[in-house]
Amino acid sequence: MTLLLARTKLTPRQAEIFSYCESYFFAHENPGLAYKNSRYYLEGYDAFGLEEFQIKELRNHILSIFQPSITELAELAYPFFATGKYEFGTLAIFLLKKHRPRFNRRVYEEIKLCLDEVVENWTHSDLIATKITPVLLELEIASMDDFSTWLDSESKWTRRVAVVTMLYQKERLPVQELLDFISPLMQDKARCVQQGLGWFLRELSELYPQEIEDFLTQNKDSTAPMIIQYATGKNYNYKEKKNNFHRPYVKKGFQSRPNYYKKKRYKEHNDE
Repeated sequence: MTLLLARTKLTPRQAEIFSYCESYFFAHENPGLAYKNSRYYLEGYDAFGLEEFQIKELRNHILSIFQPSITELAELAYPFFATGKYEFGTLAIFLLKKHRPRFNRRVYEEIKLCLDEVVENWTHSDLIATKITPVLLELEIASMDDFSTWLDSESKWTRRVAVVTMLYQKERLPVQELLDFISPLMQDKARCVQQGLGWFLRELSELYPQEIEDFLTQNKDSTAPMIIQYATGKNYNYKEKKNNFHRPYVKKGFQSRPNYYKKKRYKEHNDE
């Protein structure tokens, strides 16, 4: 445990929970699976090699044995991520996700700290952006103004999460407000941020094709080609003529479904 916790300190109760998790991970480690999965992580991958169902099994054991509060779970996230081990970070997210109806402001603060300092891969950032931060918006624990401060973070993962979180808002806010929100990142140099922006714009283009085409046209001379490629589904060369700009891809016969993301309050349930 000393080696894994070189970047942080724990209270006695946190140390007890951490030690329990560490023992489980070492008892179930699978180096072969860890090596197989490493090909998906260009930024590096340090893992025990567990399956997802095993991490969820451990999550259930922790909740049953230790019965931690939501604040305790939020505060455990940092030391879990700080280990650099994939399964510890995933476990931190799974534990929080199980308590979504009980989220409080401390969850927002601890998640922001983790992203700024210890989150290190796209899987964890996207799990946070799709399973954790949208709940903070829905329960009105955090606001758009709160997330706008994330755009200035030195961490590329914080900036990516700020963008991907806005997928939750794509049918809730005017498209121009969403475009204004992401505009400060259109010249971002980080590959993962560019990919996140392209993903977000492509999702928006299914609802607002003309607005997104206009937005990309306005930014095409200053933004990274990768953003346009991900947004349109096609390669784009800055040397091409202006009239050869690709329209955002929209599936043929697509019709928006305004009620698909109908707002609903989270209720307590035993989801996986």
